[in-house]
Amino acid sequence: MFLFIIFGAISIAAALGVILSRKPVYSALFLLLNFAALAAFYIMLQAQFLAAVQVIVYAGAIVVLFLFVVMLVGGGEIRDVTGLRPAGAREPSWTRIAALVLAVILVAGLGYGIITGALSAAQGSVETFGQGSVQAIGQALYTTYLFPFELTSVLLLVGIIGAVVLARKEQ
Repeated sequence: MFLFIIFGAISIAAALGVILSRKPVYSALFLLLNFAALAAFYIMLQAQFLAAVQVIVYAGAIVVLFLFVVMLVGGGEIRDVTGLRPAGAREPSWTRIAALVLAVILVAGLGYGIITGALSAAQGSVETFGQGSVQAIGQALYTTYLFPFELTSVLLLVGIIGAVVLARKEQ
């Protein structure tokens, strides 16, 4: 329980760092810290395979990809690019207000679920995947969750095709 509280605090602090950081490189590094804390959660749940995949795929590949993009585009400080507010004005835009309202609704919903015990049904999912063993995950993905798994692959294929179409130069 003590480790859960420690890694939970690290995860929340890193998530806030991702959102509140003014420099994209720092934001990507906070994201890396958040992924590492998530891998620690997987290890505490005895899901070593999922922890290894989390570190290799997300912390290793995705964060490196983000850092490449930030370095290619330019990793300067984030500024107000809308030009709607004068420099130094602290008035929140409608997008920030909408994000704040959605965040409050999300936190309220999670609090309600924790208080009423509605989230306790999520504990059954640990038994579904056999606590992260490769065989149990493969068995569940290709039997119980075959349709969502295949739907995800089609969605990824559409995303790849869309990226290729957007990256093509007009001839």
